[in-house]
Amino acid sequence: MFDWEQRKLKEVKDVRDGTHNSPKYQREGYPLVTSKNLVTNGIDLSEVSFISKYDYQEINKRSKVETGDILFGMIGTIGNPVMVKKGGFAIKNVALIKHGGEVSNGFLLYLLKSSTFLQYIRKENAGGTQKFLGLSVIRSFKFKVPDKVEQGKIASIFNILNRLITLQHQRLSKLNEIKKSLLQQMFI
Repeated sequence: MFDWEQRKLKEVKDVRDGTHNSPKYQREGYPLVTSKNLVTNGIDLSEVSFISKYDYQEINKRSKVETGDILFGMIGTIGNPVMVKKGGFAIKNVALIKHGGEVSNGFLLYLLKSSTFLQYIRKENAGGTQKFLGLSVIRSFKFKVPDKVEQGKIASIFNILNRLITLQHQRLSKLNEIKKSLLQQMFI
């Protein structure tokens, strides 16, 4: 095992952001994801705004979102990092960390969900009424980088733990349903 080397995010990843302009919204078209669409388990497109093909293509010249990329909110709701499972949308006021490079996004996702990163963004975010985190601040985040093999092992352990937690939540829900049913049957 080697010592973990401290690096800035911009040294190991391609970090971008989406448009800051407000394209014209329409009833149908291409989804435009903002921080409100980033939820714990991924991206919620149920209340997404739509933009034209032209605006979609213009935004994607700078910040095309692909499977395996990481997104997190930069304005308003800051943080809440998610891994992209399927592209086909554009982003606005959202940080984009491209997949590839010497740090795996599988490992990085857990780092961005850690208390270390949360403390960093709380300390660094700016703004009065509406909080925001600038791209330069995100790119300057310093963290310790293990080698690729260790990154994979760490991400794998956390993936297993997340699956176990999900299974336990499902079991708990089923037990609560049984309890509710038994209570209803007892007191009818």
